[in-house]
Amino acid sequence: MTVSALVALYLRNGLLTSHLAALVLVYFLGGALSWLVMVPFARRYAGHRPPTARFAAFFLALSIGTAVMTAFLFAMDYRWFYARWHAPFGTLVWIFQFLFTSASAVYQFAVLGFTLFLPLGLLCLIAASVYLTRHMR
Repeated sequence: MTVSALVALYLRNGLLTSHLAALVLVYFLGGALSWLVMVPFARRYAGHRPPTARFAAFFLALSIGTAVMTAFLFAMDYRWFYARWHAPFGTLVWIFQFLFTSASAVYQFAVLGFTLFLPLGLLCLIAASVYLTRHMR
């Protein structure tokens, strides 16, 4: 997913961004953490089903898991940046600020960040799903 994001950023603006290192880290961790959680989850539910069902399970689990994990990490980075202007931890105002900051970060990721998965991410997702379908224990 990191390579996909880098290719998309290169095609979009030649990697001219001041947040390249943070973006690389978020997309790498989003893909890696999703893989660690979603592959065992999909293996458990794919079971001894036909290959098409196993492929669908891996495809869905990895695509949704990667998008959700990356959006979560993006939201936590966003929240960390804005935390200095928020109310003290645990107050009602803090809860509202946390929820709305996270929601706006997920929205921003959905609009701007999700497209960074598309140059190579879809191909990698299909290849990984085919590989996992064939080599399921």
